[in-house]
Amino acid sequence: MHPTLNIAIKAARRAGQIINRASLDLGRIKVSAKQQNDFVTEVDRAAENAIIEVIREAYPDHAILAEESGASGSASGSEYQWIIDPLDGTTNFIHGFPQYAVSIGLAHRGTMAHAVVYDPGRNELFTASRGAGAFLNDKRIRVSRQTRLNEALLGTGFPYRVFDHIDTYLAIFRDLTQKASGIRRPGAASLDLAYVACGRLDGFWEFGLSPWDMAAGALLISEAGGLVGDLKGEPNYLTTGNILAGNPKIFAQLLQVVDLHLTPGLRA
Repeated sequence: MHPTLNIAIKAARRAGQIINRASLDLGRIKVSAKQQNDFVTEVDRAAENAIIEVIREAYPDHAILAEESGASGSASGSEYQWIIDPLDGTTNFIHGFPQYAVSIGLAHRGTMAHAVVYDPGRNELFTASRGAGAFLNDKRIRVSRQTRLNEALLGTGFPYRVFDHIDTYLAIFRDLTQKASGIRRPGAASLDLAYVACGRLDGFWEFGLSPWDMAAGALLISEAGGLVGDLKGEPNYLTTGNILAGNPKIFAQLLQVVDLHLTPGLRA
């Protein structure tokens, strides 16, 4: 295992310990709203601080982009940038709904190199390094072999902060509800993407995500043999915030359905 990936795992597990301790007494957690339907807790901040502390100890010159503290370090002066979501699925967490994760990715010269998505409640550790495959608890994982959309189980995320394209989203949802075997919305995009990587979901799409929601999960999927793109299938999802992913067969079929409904604003 690459030593840098080991640091990411150490950081994710440190954050997971904080999250698991806090989950034992959710009633004492202080919650505040960053914006409509976008919450942050003291647990998010403590987990993020723990992750950054581990990374800074090993790589003090690396740049960092984290959900709660933003960008730090010199992105222009470093070839490396860590992209961190300390608690993806905060709304689930504060309700005791057991679907949340720590997401840590490392980009080298703008290309994702290492990824960790850690579900502390289930102790499931998803890892990947570019060119070295994807793993769940040290066991190699692959995307599903499903070839037919009408037999596929899809994941998605409902718009919850920005509603500019909600009519387009609902049109796609309505279409895919009739064409797929089932659709799930668990509420933590990094885990949804990890589930695509290990074959639990055959495909996934969502609008309006942030880089820390997608960076690690996207590398997991590509290293597990899947495809990831924006709503046009291009590799601009970290910029646009719109993502579509799946095994190669389902990815192509999802693109065809989504393309029927895209408005000019989503084609840009």
